[in-house]
Amino acid sequence: MSDFISVNLKKLKDNKISNPEIDLRILLNYSRCCENEIILSNFKTEQIDIKKFNLLLNRRILKEPISKIINRKSFWKDDFYVNKYVLDPRPETEGIIEESIKIFKDSKAHFKILDIGTGSGAIAISLAREFENAEIVAIDISEDAIKVANNNIKTKKLDKRINLKKTSFENIEDNFDLIVSNPPYLTLNEINNISDEIRNFEPLIALFGGENGLDFYQEFSKQIYNKLKKGGYLILEIGATQFSDCREIFRDSGLNFLKKEQDLQKKDRIMIFSKL
Repeated sequence: MSDFISVNLKKLKDNKISNPEIDLRILLNYSRCCENEIILSNFKTEQIDIKKFNLLLNRRILKEPISKIINRKSFWKDDFYVNKYVLDPRPETEGIIEESIKIFKDSKAHFKILDIGTGSGAIAISLAREFENAEIVAIDISEDAIKVANNNIKTKKLDKRINLKKTSFENIEDNFDLIVSNPPYLTLNEINNISDEIRNFEPLIALFGGENGLDFYQEFSKQIYNKLKKGGYLILEIGATQFSDCREIFRDSGLNFLKKEQDLQKKDRIMIFSKL
């Protein structure tokens, strides 16, 4: 291993950066001025722009997530542009896509989907990939998030399939066969204890769900019935400890609770409801 690699790997380790080898390789490849992918075992300094690399490395040492440094995050079957104005799409949220596919088994079916709090547009875009004839509306209250989602939707040439709107849920007058959302659900205590990587580089508006983390669900449950078509479905992401509270909150929503699903860490993560 070259001295250059050893020295910079030590910098990452000394600053308690998790997965330092992976991060170093990503930063080197993002700084490269050659065509071939850089591998640590045979690295040569002439393969990279040293000035660019040092700038990126310093950002990582200051705990900026790799995804925000390279403006890219993978989700489902795509890579998405991300920045500080949107949450990084996370693996556990892929459960929303998985459950949608289980419910709507015909990938060519014509039906209407609403994605609430679309952020980067990852959920809406992934659903558009899976259901080629679905009519999708994606909404967010953040102008900055809408710009990011618009970037991703246009890059993937889905702007004729996804109707992106800067608005809130109560202003939606249509009704849908499927409504999905990964809403803000962190509690005040959780917000006060999140890592610097999240606190300083992800939008708190997309994370903080009120003192007990349940604000969105409480408001949403009062309005959801009229937004769903008869026979329609609601798929929600929840916090790992919120199942019982959310089950109680939606008891008077008029919807039928179908099931909950866990993420790969065996934590409660997805709730599915239907309108009979």
